[in-house]
Amino acid sequence: MKIFVPKETADGETRVAASPDTVKKLIGRGAAIVVEAGAGARSRVTDEAFEAAGATIGSASDAGTADVVLKVRRPAADELSAYKSGAVVIAIMDPYGEDAALKAMADAGILAFAMELMPRITRAQVMDVLSSQANLAGYRAVIDAAHEFDRAFPMMMTAAGTVPAARIFVMGAGVAGLQAIATARRLGAVVTATDVRPAAKEQVESLGAKFIAVEDDEFKAAETAGGYAKEMSKEYQAKQAELVASHIAKQDIVITTALIPGRPAPKLVSAEMVAAMRPGSLLVDLAVERGGNVEGAVAGQIAEVGPARIIGYANVPGRVSASASLLYAKNLSAFLETMLDKESSALKIDFDDELVKATLLTRDGKVVHPNFAKAAAAPGDNAAAATETATGKTPAAGGGN
Repeated sequence: MKIFVPKETADGETRVAASPDTVKKLIGRGAAIVVEAGAGARSRVTDEAFEAAGATIGSASDAGTADVVLKVRRPAADELSAYKSGAVVIAIMDPYGEDAALKAMADAGILAFAMELMPRITRAQVMDVLSSQANLAGYRAVIDAAHEFDRAFPMMMTAAGTVPAARIFVMGAGVAGLQAIATARRLGAVVTATDVRPAAKEQVESLGAKFIAVEDDEFKAAETAGGYAKEMSKEYQAKQAELVASHIAKQDIVITTALIPGRPAPKLVSAEMVAAMRPGSLLVDLAVERGGNVEGAVAGQIAEVGPARIIGYANVPGRVSASASLLYAKNLSAFLETMLDKESSALKIDFDDELVKATLLTRDGKVVHPNFAKAAAAPGDNAAAATETATGKTPAAGGGN
């Protein structure tokens, strides 16, 4: 079995889909691994480090003979044309609303696996790319805020006077939000947080932050047995919005983390809320690539909106590329190992395996994932595609991170 690890071609992508540790482990399982020259350069993994782990350094043309291609981002059209039919391609595929891209992968004859569709079950925890990458995004959001903020985070008492602690409000207490809370607390800030799930209150408070929500009877019943959020009444939403608006006006920094798979990011902070903030305030929008939680956020930029600045960096995990790559590579190799025969180490995919069923997008020239098959069959029907990909349970705000 030959595995190929390419250099990522997407703009701004700094991560790589393998590490010396995962290369060594997969070679131990009988694989031959070729890494494209320079693939790990932006993640501080040198070609020499890959060679020392047992990999061969090659070029992009080596993709044509690979049985398995490990990537960070979904392959572009020119990459697909280089793959052999039947090759397994594992990456973050970003499939929602990308019917043409899914059809292109099907037409190329590859078996495309989307790592972000991995079910959140005990067996698959080590393969959970959403958690591994969101954890670092939450950390980096606080670091980026600290870099742009013109005051210190912790309270400092000096002979010349007292510097008050920075006030930070985290919206969404999923993986990214909880890491943002923990990081901000370590830096000495006064931290508050909110989430639509009642269970999040205990998690927030365990990290030393204060939970902000209208805690009435409706809120207490706002979570299903599976940990998903229920739709809240308009009356509750109005009360919660009023509470949040008054709270945001007193904050130095607001960090938003809410994402819902298959849908645009929910708007959490309106232009009016931003306008009511203190001069010099900051907002960090981790959902900016999905439309943003903050009105006025611009992907890839720091936007000045009234008295505040909104940080909208794209690919935030890639801003911690060395760490993000190590974790992502482990996610991929753990998943790939489930597809290897225990005795021969040859590629042996069990298409009845729940992990395979949940993540397999294309096979035998067709889009086979039930969430996307109908949309890909009729790419011109955008309304139908939107309905199809938005069905199913809706995670709590922040829960998808």
